[in-house]
Amino acid sequence: MRHIELHILQSFPVSCLNRDDLNSPKTAVFGGVQRARVSSQCWKRAVRVLLKEEKPEMFKGERTRYIIKPLVEALKKIDKENEAGELALKIASELATKDNELRTKTLFFSTQQELGKFAEEYAKAETATAAKNIIKKMLGKTPADAADIALFGRMVASDYTVNLEGAAMFSHALSTHKVENEMDYFSAVDDCQPEDAIGAGMTSTLEYNSATYYRFAALNLDMLFDENHLKCLELAERKKVVRAFIKATLQAVPVARKNSMNGNVPPNYVLCVLREKGHPIQLVNAFEEPIQSKNGIIKKSIEAVDKEYQSLKKTWGLGGVEVKMPNENLDDLLGEVEKHVN
Repeated sequence: MRHIELHILQSFPVSCLNRDDLNSPKTAVFGGVQRARVSSQCWKRAVRVLLKEEKPEMFKGERTRYIIKPLVEALKKIDKENEAGELALKIASELATKDNELRTKTLFFSTQQELGKFAEEYAKAETATAAKNIIKKMLGKTPADAADIALFGRMVASDYTVNLEGAAMFSHALSTHKVENEMDYFSAVDDCQPEDAIGAGMTSTLEYNSATYYRFAALNLDMLFDENHLKCLELAERKKVVRAFIKATLQAVPVARKNSMNGNVPPNYVLCVLREKGHPIQLVNAFEEPIQSKNGIIKKSIEAVDKEYQSLKKTWGLGGVEVKMPNENLDDLLGEVEKHVN
């Protein structure tokens, strides 16, 4: 497959980028020691939000349980006022598991325009079976205004046969070194307490860590531009999608505790590889033996990932076009990627 790989090293200060059910930073054991971890789903969400902000006209996908009201409104626009509520529930049950008359039990990834099209086609169908078949056929393709669905895929809880696989791949980000979560004790002052009162208005604790992460993402270009994904787009539009995805993947940061522990820092190192064939290959085993240093982690992490890459190239004969940051700037990297999009 033609694909793009992104190998990213990013050093974060005191932060809690991704929390578990106990409100603690997520972790995982790798190479026999505990690592800081950010789930792939968490980082994909951050990328998707940034894409919508940067290119709203191309990334209109919304993942939501509240699809019934938009369906009702769409049906009213095509003179189905009296039947709108009933028909909307029927359509919703074809797209996701229905919960009640306001929402579904499961999330559904779509656009307002696509929901309107579902309503229109369902209402025109002469039989319920024909309507179901129409919707099933429509679900097999990405809406033209929802490149985010093509990138991240769509799961249809009511019928797995029409699930759409996403062209983008993300790994869980792992720290390149051993990490132990730390505890922050904090207190808050009551601004209106009497002058003779003593003590804080509130005290509590929360966990955090700081870490240098290895992040990996890849983009299957063959899948992205096939019949079920974005083949309908012109070449110039395809280039915009890929450029936006690469840029957002490099710049997006999960937003947990963004006001109290702002972790917005850019990547320290990026290796972008464009390959004409084969499967995306991670370089995470560069850190199977955790980095140890009292003089900073990032420099040794860069050395380790470069060594791992050169070793894999020699052993497995890996080939491809390589672009590195900070050797090149962001615009140069994106420009090089665009040359290989067709």
